[in-house]
Amino acid sequence: MTENIHPAEPAPDWSRLVSRVDAQSWPGACLYVVATPIGNLGDLSLRAWQALCRADVIAAEDTRATRVLLDAWGIQTPLMASHRHNEAEAADSIVQRLQSGERVALVSDAGSPAVCDPGARVVATVLAAGFRVIPLPGASALICALMAAGVTDDQHPEFMFAGFAPAKAMARQKWFKRWVAQPHTLVYYETPHRIAASLKDLYAAVGSDRKVTLARELTKRFEQLCTIALSDAETWIAEDSHREQGEYVVILHPELRADSQADTEQEVAASLDHWIDAMLPLVSVRDIAKIISQATGVTRDSVYARTLSRAKEQ
Repeated sequence: MTENIHPAEPAPDWSRLVSRVDAQSWPGACLYVVATPIGNLGDLSLRAWQALCRADVIAAEDTRATRVLLDAWGIQTPLMASHRHNEAEAADSIVQRLQSGERVALVSDAGSPAVCDPGARVVATVLAAGFRVIPLPGASALICALMAAGVTDDQHPEFMFAGFAPAKAMARQKWFKRWVAQPHTLVYYETPHRIAASLKDLYAAVGSDRKVTLARELTKRFEQLCTIALSDAETWIAEDSHREQGEYVVILHPELRADSQADTEQEVAASLDHWIDAMLPLVSVRDIAKIISQATGVTRDSVYARTLSRAKEQ
């Protein structure tokens, strides 16, 4: 297979890039909260790599999982455990290190610490002790799934992130009823062995056939993203046994109102009438059509006809 090489394009000057990152501010006595890859080891940023190299210690949710990442990137920094069951003790130990002027990096198994992962208690304790916390952005399953779903945009960016769905069926059903009552996009995490039951409960709670995006194994070799009708989701899972493997991000699309287009058209018409009425005593019909068309994107003929109609009414 021929590699896709573009000889006319200069290769990145990695030494120069590393040098520029190296020259940035790296204060001591500081907690660096570092986002790590959610699957693809290549998603660690240069800045995150430098932070992990420069730290005196890395506080990790699972030291064995983090060691795989460190070995891949040639990072020799020692590790300490900081997970859900020892977070209070780990936070106190980290504060003691900061008091000695050390740099401490905080990581979870994958993605962004303290966001649906352990770490928030450490961050809160460090802040309460008066030390600085520097976040280093990176991979996030939540954001990654939204990027590929096409459900949020600059005009309608709102979404609700609910974290992991409850494990017990009764609790999960009540949880869904509370969340789906809201009109916004819903995003939640689900484990592979509960995904089928979860989608069944979600469909029962929604009570209508809305779209759902299922994002599985994001950034990994068997990554899979699918947007389908919620009523078809359980069947889609059952069609392939591999689909009950790997962590899921589930995105429930907002309900489309039948009258949404009519509402929009009425709002546009009311806005046009407001400006037409204000301009009619001062500007010609032709000029009103030209000005409003340029300002709104509505065709000049449409504005002209509406202006004539308004003029006759007045």
